[in-house]
Amino acid sequence: MARARSLDSVEAEVRQAQEAVVKAKARYEAALKKLEDAMARKDEVTARELLSAFKKSGKPYAVVMRYLKEGVRQ
Repeated sequence: MARARSLDSVEAEVRQAQEAVVKAKARYEAALKKLEDAMARKDEVTARELLSAFKKSGKPYAVVMRYLKEGVRQ
């Protein structure tokens, strides 16, 4: 028959599991922050490139917006 575990050993196991979850959550949140920062930097670069291309094109705003919204070339 299996030996009964003491309450102290079970509580210690619970504490260990809680600590592991807290550490995993902290790692997850740090990785998520890093991902969000990288995505924001990517959006900034894309926006700068798009604005630069718009300026170089010499096309009027209305023409560019129509193309972007409808895919219609003029």
